[in-house]
Amino acid sequence: MNRKLHGLVLAAFLLIFGFAGFTQQDSVVISLSLQNPQTHTVHVTLQYKATAAKTVFKMPNWTPGYYQLMHYAEQVTQFSAFDENNNPLAWEHSNANTWEVHTQPKKKVTLQYNVIADSAFVATSFIDSTHAYITPAATFLYVENQIQLPVSLNVLSYEKWSRVATGLDSIAGQQFQYTAPDFDMLYDCPILAGNLEELPSFKVGGVTHRFIGHRLADFNKQDFMNDLKKIVTASYNIMNDIPYQHYTFLGIGPGNGGIEHLTSSANSFTGAELNNENGRKSILSFLAHEYFHNYNVKRIRPIELGPFDYEHGSKTNQLWISEGWTVYYEYLLLARAGILSANDLYKNFQVNILAYEKHNGRLVQSLSQSSSETWNDGPFGNDKNKTISYYDKGPVVALLLDFEIRHQTKNTKSLDDVMRLLYQKFYKEKQRGFTEKEFWAACESIAGTSLTTIYNYVHSTEELNYQKYLAYAGLNIDAQNRSFAVTPVANPDSLQQKILASWLIGSSN
Repeated sequence: MNRKLHGLVLAAFLLIFGFAGFTQQDSVVISLSLQNPQTHTVHVTLQYKATAAKTVFKMPNWTPGYYQLMHYAEQVTQFSAFDENNNPLAWEHSNANTWEVHTQPKKKVTLQYNVIADSAFVATSFIDSTHAYITPAATFLYVENQIQLPVSLNVLSYEKWSRVATGLDSIAGQQFQYTAPDFDMLYDCPILAGNLEELPSFKVGGVTHRFIGHRLADFNKQDFMNDLKKIVTASYNIMNDIPYQHYTFLGIGPGNGGIEHLTSSANSFTGAELNNENGRKSILSFLAHEYFHNYNVKRIRPIELGPFDYEHGSKTNQLWISEGWTVYYEYLLLARAGILSANDLYKNFQVNILAYEKHNGRLVQSLSQSSSETWNDGPFGNDKNKTISYYDKGPVVALLLDFEIRHQTKNTKSLDDVMRLLYQKFYKEKQRGFTEKEFWAACESIAGTSLTTIYNYVHSTEELNYQKYLAYAGLNIDAQNRSFAVTPVANPDSLQQKILASWLIGSSN
């Protein structure tokens, strides 16, 4: 960026925020310009009051929710730094994701840089003439060791676009201006901009839930939102709490995948799939998964997943809980919302069991190992003869554990009780994640018995005894012919009937 253009950008930045508004509550002030979408780049202006003669700025190497190193700094170009009199400051690009700026203590420094945003993916930033999707961890530098600093953000949108959507708190009376209490929250709130469509909102637990999307297809949007409300209500009925003040489903357009966030989710979505029944069930299952993550992983979490290590990645051997159990609950949510039938539910578990059983990786890699190795193997494993996916085995182990708890307690407790205990004890009271030892202690306190066998299913390659646990709910499985079809038994006893019925509707008695 030439000096004249820099001056214009800085002048606009100061007009919006002004040095006078730079307070302890606004320790970092950021402006994001989306005004040149045809270049597939976004421009960032960042202002910070330095505390030392050298200030180190870093770009995250990954974004929470996507467990792969992304090396976002490779997309940064035209970096420059200026003092509060608009004089250039010396700086060094000391390593791939680090810029060291020579600053004056108690004086403000302004950074200017571009980010190439030409990859349309849920874990990267993208901009073209139709819309922008911004992954904050891929876009905004942070001050080293100062993740806790509060942030003010202004989005300068393209003149032909009418909407900006994000899970961030907006500043009242200010268009496209937002605040975050720290960089963790900033990085947890993707931004969607364009001529977006907002669908009819709904409330659950007194809290407004919105769906805002880019280039949505032609489908019955009220029916769709009614389905989403049923899913959110089913989640609320499990957890008995809504932990956010507002929630936004972001439909970011065609593609693959989604990422969960505290007050939003980013979802590859157009809605075209909703026009046939199988597509409807599939897309609602996907959205239920990303939504339930706001409980399971964003708040109920392994201790390694917060505070985050943005440099090296936050690694845990418990993604089978965070991801695998979320698959389990996406199935249950749709069943309890009346979207999936009991047979649909049985079929889903059959598919997971088949995927797990048909490859030799199950004889080599344990469930806990698949979690810790995901940064190398990917979430689905990179060699089916050596690795497994926690998306397949994780929900199956959750199923077996749920039926074990229900059987041992004569259906007075369930896995739902485990989730509520973890939520209350660690998220609400201790305000931290759980260790694995604490996790198993919580499970056994609900079950009232040792869970050694289930523990071994997680930490070894021991064969799973499907029939034993499914029988507790009056279900059979065709393991002999290896179709693994799940069907009800002909004459279940009273406890089996109670377990199956309450599992399907979401209760215990």
